[in-house]
Amino acid sequence: MSETMLLQANALDKSYGPIRVLRDVSLTIGAGESHVVIGPNGAGKTTLFKVLTGELYADRGAVRFQGRDVTRMPAHRRVHLGFGRTFQVAKVFPRFSVQDNLRVALEARVRRGNPLGGVSAAQAKAFGEATESLLADTGFEAQRDAIAGTLAYGDRKRLEMAMVLALEPAVLFLDEPTAGMSAAERQATVRLLKTVKGKRRLSMLMTEHDMEVVFGLADRISVLHHGQLIASGTPDDIRRDARVKEVYLGDGEDHA
Repeated sequence: MSETMLLQANALDKSYGPIRVLRDVSLTIGAGESHVVIGPNGAGKTTLFKVLTGELYADRGAVRFQGRDVTRMPAHRRVHLGFGRTFQVAKVFPRFSVQDNLRVALEARVRRGNPLGGVSAAQAKAFGEATESLLADTGFEAQRDAIAGTLAYGDRKRLEMAMVLALEPAVLFLDEPTAGMSAAERQATVRLLKTVKGKRRLSMLMTEHDMEVVFGLADRISVLHHGQLIASGTPDDIRRDARVKEVYLGDGEDHA
């Protein structure tokens, strides 16, 4: 893994009224790294995601992306810089076909800064080629004409991920990417993320509860508990960490 830090969060604090949800949280995402954030329900994982992606602003602390301070930058501007995010509930256009969902995402990327501009013949050809590439990379070639709203839950999540990939992000934020999936769908998602990460040289930050998924994807794991970062390290480091076992993993479990 490259030592170049793509994203740095320093001493983040966030409160909702009197409730302090993040407490002095610092973490980094290295170029090409898969970094997974885990912790019990209510640990602050989703709030951390919202602060990092610009949906919320931290009360204190700083977020830097590729050396640039983005702490007070809104979410849509972070997307323009190279942030991509999926959600716990997949966000797709349910009445559009799979390939039309991808085309909408591709056009959104090209139209950045010029939302009313036309599409040239060269751009239209490029959209077609990029759509075919995404269909192949995400396993949707046989379902290109399927209506998104009729897809199985795991396929809708996969389509949302393909739409985010159409934006060509430098870092992909995945909030519970396998939530609600069957075991087979989770395994397929892990394979897909590994393939996409390698082929597109993505960095990824994700939250996830399924430990098989976590240890199958993570280069590094950070553990939140009551809004505090209690451990961060390699999967082997986390497996051996006594406090992590106490508050989250438990003792005597076989974590693949």
